[in-house]
Amino acid sequence: MSELSASDARGGLRRDQLGFADVVAQAIGTIAPSGTPALVIPAVFAAAGNGTWLAYLFATLALVVLSLNINAFAARSASPGALYSFAGQGLGAFWGTIAGWSLVIAYLFTAGAVVQGAGNYALVFLHSIFGEFRDFGAAIVVSLAVIALAWWVAFRSIRLSTRLSLTLEGVTVVAILIVLVSWVTRGGVGADKPQLTLEGVSFEQVRLGLVLAFFSFVGFESATVLGHEARTPLRVIPRSVITTVLAIGVFFVISSYVSIAAFRSSPVTLDKADAPLSWLASGVGLGVFGPIIAIGVAASFFASTLASINAGARVIYLLSRHGVLHVRAGDAHTEHATPHVAVTISAIVTLVLALPLTIAGVGFLDAFGYLGNVATFGFLVSYILVSIGAPVFLKRRGELQTRHIVVSALSVLLLLVPLVGVLYPVPDFPIWLLPIIFAGLIALGVLWFLILRWRSPQVLNLIARDLETASAHPAE
Repeated sequence: MSELSASDARGGLRRDQLGFADVVAQAIGTIAPSGTPALVIPAVFAAAGNGTWLAYLFATLALVVLSLNINAFAARSASPGALYSFAGQGLGAFWGTIAGWSLVIAYLFTAGAVVQGAGNYALVFLHSIFGEFRDFGAAIVVSLAVIALAWWVAFRSIRLSTRLSLTLEGVTVVAILIVLVSWVTRGGVGADKPQLTLEGVSFEQVRLGLVLAFFSFVGFESATVLGHEARTPLRVIPRSVITTVLAIGVFFVISSYVSIAAFRSSPVTLDKADAPLSWLASGVGLGVFGPIIAIGVAASFFASTLASINAGARVIYLLSRHGVLHVRAGDAHTEHATPHVAVTISAIVTLVLALPLTIAGVGFLDAFGYLGNVATFGFLVSYILVSIGAPVFLKRRGELQTRHIVVSALSVLLLLVPLVGVLYPVPDFPIWLLPIIFAGLIALGVLWFLILRWRSPQVLNLIARDLETASAHPAE
């Protein structure tokens, strides 16, 4: 009997309640696509210049390849543990636990980062309404409100969470697309020769831009945490993973190309603009869209906070059910069928990560970058482990083909590009501290696993049995 089955008395997640749109919404909510044109594309442009669209195209292709490895698992097993379960099914309990711990770090640091993004754009909106005022108190209030509201929604209902995320993102993305299309149809953007010919662009610039472009996508795999709550998960989740990457990739490529071309008529370059989307809206006579987009982007970052807390909580939930973390974190609410203890833990960690930086006077955008950088390491480690584990998993099932090995090797190579880009050349202080912080957190996870293996070897047997049971079911 699996650990999950043995723990029914502690409550469980409600099965078969989410459809395809809900599953896609979880992934889109974590990515917060409308935040990328507002914050990330200008930063990618600062590094890659006219090669920004190419960096996003490369990132899209790399993540499509990664998706094939993820779907090798998602089409054959379903679990709230997401990539933790997948890496464990391929590489065993030790590497699975490392992937799970990396995911927890990734999701919760992402939650902390997007709280900063929500605060930044909430203040942009408030300043547009009330004029100038001191930001410090308002920043703290906004941060607390974002985290508290995200905790409450995640505590109450995963369906409410996914549908709220999809609604907030949908409205904002539509507003951004209206502005971008207006630039194209009014003749403000055409065949932008500097971008099409990659004028002044070097491979090194594209490589550095790719690191940030990659961060725009992280969390796209979070649909896999809904393995127990989605209807027909072996069909719905793989489709949502591929659909999300392709749709969001196209949006990012178009947004970067049009934004850079449009800003050629601006006295300020894209990477120096305080509110690029507001300038774009004003440039086509849609100035009223400026405040709407600002509050929409803030809402988008709130949706990402909510989705990241939901995703992190479900990995914590399964780690607890497997005996790796405290037993109470594996409880599910008897009425709402949500992992309410794990949700609360995730919200508290998000608060601890986000609020001290605000109180210390670190700017929202700087804090967004610091926390997002650490989160990226967590995602990359879990992605690489899943890519390595996919052919091992398929071989164990007797389904391995040459193409699976090729896809695995290609995925690892493509993922090493942003990983090396974060580490080399060595960045300035304090950025160079961030990989050390991540390595320290991973070391704590490894140490705890070794202690657990020594003190409670039966826990590892439970993990192995549960993962084997989950992967034994044939694909639908």
